[in-house]
Parts: sequence; structure tokens; C-alpha cells
Amino acid sequence: MSAFLMPSLGADMEAGTLVEQLKLSGDTVKHGEIIAAIETQKGVIEIEAFQNGILENWLVDIGTQVPVGTPLANIRAVDKPVLSEPKAPKPGEQEVPQPHDPPPAPHLPEEPAPQDPSPQPAGPEFPIPDVPEPEIQLPEDIKVNTATVGQSRPRITPAARRLAAQAGFDLSSLEAQQTGTKITRADIAALVKTPRADPLSDMRGAIAAAMSRSKRDIPHYYLSHQADLTHADAFVTKANANRDPQNRLLLGALFLKAIALAVCKVPEMNGHFEDGQFDPNPAIHTGLAISLRGGGLVAPALLDVATLKLDELMSNMRDLVTRVRAGRFRSRELSNATITLTSLGDRGVDQLYGVIYPPQVAIVGIGTPSLRPWVHEGQVVPRLIADITLAADHRVSDGRRGALFLRTIAENLTTPDAL
Repeated sequence: MSAFLMPSLGADMEAGTLVEQLKLSGDTVKHGEIIAAIETQKGVIEIEAFQNGILENWLVDIGTQVPVGTPLANIRAVDKPVLSEPKAPKPGEQEVPQPHDPPPAPHLPEEPAPQDPSPQPAGPEFPIPDVPEPEIQLPEDIKVNTATVGQSRPRITPAARRLAAQAGFDLSSLEAQQTGTKITRADIAALVKTPRADPLSDMRGAIAAAMSRSKRDIPHYYLSHQADLTHADAFVTKANANRDPQNRLLLGALFLKAIALAVCKVPEMNGHFEDGQFDPNPAIHTGLAISLRGGGLVAPALLDVATLKLDELMSNMRDLVTRVRAGRFRSRELSNATITLTSLGDRGVDQLYGVIYPPQVAIVGIGTPSLRPWVHEGQVVPRLIADITLAADHRVSDGRRGALFLRTIAENLTTPDAL
């Protein structure tokens, strides 16, 4: 039997609120399957099972806030038998005493059974009142679907019902009402255009706590290098010539792949520093800094970036940004990042120096690409240039290795066909 714990989803997380239980007691769960959702300052995060097994029972009720590390449920491995009560002996069989059993109790004469009391008149029956649900006052601009009056209510999780109420979404219009499928918060978030955002003060407080810890505990050093993106830009333009807008490749995908390949050459930039030592990670899970529409910033991870082709990486990046801005995360995306990329895109900033997100040891920043005079093949010509910056942990690496890392990223971007 293993306990399923409230996970730690970042250095700034101390507690979370269980808002959905997507599996019931006795249900089979698979490794990586989403079984619950918790709410933090960053939004609602989908939690995945860490093993195959049977969900024995939930230990925390929906709506309860508990600290990181608190057991949420018990999961039993499939090959583990359920503990059962010892079988009673069959009639006529004599129970064999087991070693170390206490001696049998002495036989005592049975007491005579008490006389039945005189029958008492039955008490009055109190019918259970049929209490109607309280009416919800809707804004005048929301119309009630009278065609659905009298139909059964859809099966929906409490978190999904709360999100639907906040967004003014009509639950009676969902097909799940007829099919019997339980509606989750993710279903509602995918249908409403304005999901609830967490209070900005909570988000800012979480960011401030993590960044204060980073600057206090991590000895940062900073480097900057210029990269020629002319070939990379031409590569993207050619790749997008016959593509629909939703399938186009962006420079961001090339940045992610170039960083991942550079990590293969300078592995001390990739991993976690915890308990006084650096733990390098063979997998490269690149955190991508994403600004939220309601304000604030998160940096969930794109997993196994070095192994993905550019189109796969672009598809995963597009999906991640869409889900995050709809308020939906997955737990491993917030806990598994091994290095982070931050960029201000077209904001017109030449350089930005990030603050390392603990327990990571490096963050790469990419400024806005712009045409600049550049010496190319012996001539001064306009080229598309961007400043690449690095903030790294001096406990793990030094400026010489950091410089090699930045130069490798820049070289990778000059040969986009090899990414």
C-alpha cells in the first residue's frame, strides 16, 4: 500500500486545496493518469498517478487545504492482496489453536434469555420533507434554457460546477447530461472563454517568495552573448510557406531545441541543487516562462525536449501555452523543469536577465531579435541578431562553462537544419 501525497509543485508552494477526485475508491489507476486536481496560487493543477494500482480510499475531502506531503489517498499495487478477515470454521470442524493464541475462555453456564417485553406502540412517522434547492439569482443578461426544465442534473464535480457558475455557463447544454459521463473542471475550462483567474495578490506573493529565496540562497553569475538568427529566421519562413496559421513553426521552438542540444554538451546547466549537492538530470525538461492574461507568470516544463523533432516540440509548446492560459496545468509540468527559458518576444527589449527558479541551476533569456550591422564573410551587412543571456548557479558551474554553453546555443541557431 502506498500513500498518494500532496505534491510539491514548486519552491513557492506550501499547501494546496483538493478540488476534484477523478477516481473513486476501488477504481483502477494507471501510471501518468490524472486522478485529482488541486488548487494553488498558480491555478488548478491536474495530478497524475505515480504507479499502477487500485485506489483504496481517499483520505482528504474535496475543498480541504492541506500542506505539501500530506497523504491524499491510498493506492494498492495490483499484485497486492486485499487484507481480509480470517475465515470462520465450517460446522462440525474443530478450530485448531494457533501458536501464541491465548488459552480458550472457561465454559460458563448460559444465562437464561430475558423475557420479551410487552410490545410497544410504534412511534409517529415523520415524513422527510422535500426541500427544494435554493434558487440562484442570475444576471439579467443570462437566459435560462426553459426547454431543459425537469431534466436530471448532469453529473459534475464540485470544482467544475463552481467554475461554470463563475463563468455563467449553462450546464444543461452539455451532452454529458444525457450520456451520464461525469463533467470535470477541465471540460468546463475548455468551453468557457473567460475562466476564473486566481487573485493577482496570491500569484504575486508566490512569485515574490520564490524569487526572494532564489536571490538569498543562490549565488548567481550572469553572462551575455549575441546570436545571429538570420538562418534560423529564413528556415522558419520557408517551413511556414504552405502551412495554415495554427500549424506554423515559431522561433521559440528553435530556441528550445538549441538550448537542449547545448545542455548535452554542458550538462551542469541541467538539474537540481538540493540538500547541499547538485543532482544532474539526464532528461531535459525545459521550463517555458508564460505570462498569464490576468497577470503573473508561470514556467511549466516541456518534457524531453532534446528527443523531440521541431514540429512535435512546436505542437507541445502550443498545447502547453493554451492550457496554462486556460488555468490548467499538470503536476509534472510544474515539478520536473530542469532549466528554464524566458523571452519577452516582440516587447523590444534587447536583454533580460532572469532569476533562477530553485532548485534549478540556470535560466536562459532571449531578447527581441532586431536587424543590426554585423560582420559577415568580411563585410558589414544587416543581420537579424538577438542577445542571449544566462543566469547560472556558481555552486555548480563557473563563467568558463557558462560561456561555452551560450556559444553552443548561438552556434546551434546558425544551423537550424540540424536541430
